[in-house]
Amino acid sequence: MSFSRNLPFEWLVGLRYTRAGKRSGRNSFISFISAISMAGIGLGVAALIIVLSVYNGFQKEVTARMLSVLGHVEIYQMGGPMTDWRATARAALKNPEVRGAAPFVETQALLAHGGDVLRPAVIRGILPDEEPKVSDVVRQVREGSFADLKPGAFNIVLGVELAKALEVKVGGKVAMALAEGGGLAGGAPGMRTFTVVGIFEAGHNEFDSALAYVHLEDGEQLLRLAGPFGLRLKVRDMQQALDVAQQLKGSMPGELLIRDWSKLNTTWFAAVQTQKHMMFVILTLIIAVAAFNLVATLVMTVTDKQADIAILRTLGASPRSIMKVFMIQGALVGVLGTMLGVAGGVAIALNVDVIVPAIEAVLGVKFLAKDIYFISAVPSDLRWPDVAAIGATAVGLALLATIYPSWWAARVKPADALRYE
Repeated sequence: MSFSRNLPFEWLVGLRYTRAGKRSGRNSFISFISAISMAGIGLGVAALIIVLSVYNGFQKEVTARMLSVLGHVEIYQMGGPMTDWRATARAALKNPEVRGAAPFVETQALLAHGGDVLRPAVIRGILPDEEPKVSDVVRQVREGSFADLKPGAFNIVLGVELAKALEVKVGGKVAMALAEGGGLAGGAPGMRTFTVVGIFEAGHNEFDSALAYVHLEDGEQLLRLAGPFGLRLKVRDMQQALDVAQQLKGSMPGELLIRDWSKLNTTWFAAVQTQKHMMFVILTLIIAVAAFNLVATLVMTVTDKQADIAILRTLGASPRSIMKVFMIQGALVGVLGTMLGVAGGVAIALNVDVIVPAIEAVLGVKFLAKDIYFISAVPSDLRWPDVAAIGATAVGLALLATIYPSWWAARVKPADALRYE
């Protein structure tokens, strides 16, 4: 009680108008519109928090799965193969942020099994002993083993979806036709038969359905190279990969092309960011519609309270004080709606992994098709800077919506308002 007595009179009147509207039968319609505005702001804020959290989770999950197969940084030798890759790896490992380095070759090919099934694939040549230093694919094997990739044996490890498409299992044979037209003496140009010695599952459909591994020396022989294409590096913090790549460009000798993981999938990451920004704009419009319902609410309140405004003016209240009264009333609706929306949105975003499966079970639907979205579960990654930005935007729009009605209230002339009272 003592706290409210110490408030400026603008706050006291604004708070009284906000509370009175809920108790007065005469103003029940105004209270209803005000409640709708508050609920609309809350729903818009909650929806925006949930959607952005899902977008963040989607990007984080797919990025993690991609980087379980890809390197954080790739280094290429300009003008030809990297014949002394070990020396280049030692130079890269001098950077304290670099945790591992492994050589690779890569090419496009067609894989066939039984003469009837033909599938395109990315063929990556690796050293099985070095690959665990830069990726998790060796630990993602479901059948067989990467250890069976022996030089000269022409064995191959397939992604699980690629193996299903080719209808081949461990121990089966696949024919490879290289897009570059390479090949070995004694066989048809560009053709070679490989034995399947392993099947891996990365959890990312793009890799599981179109990636295969061979031994580095077999890959070099197929492509008629004297060494690997380059090196793939793993860094301590993948978010710092760009900075590490810039450091390596300045510290490593020779003509090298160095790029981080974000440059390897630029189109995909740009598309996700664009969609996220567009979704923010679209859902902010929902908040704006709800916020501008406050205009109607305050206009009706000003019309109903003209006699009160006139009395306050005759008692010495300035037009600026009258503006404050109604801006406080509208701001309270905006702040309360935003708080409700933040609370609901954060609660749902933190429990998406429980809520979505329950909805899928009840409705008998699947929101994410694995072959389209790479992942089958709806992820969520709540980021507090996003929550702060959404809350500030909602409150800002609510304050913006109070300006015109408050300005109109400040222009009420006491004599005209009291003439018919």
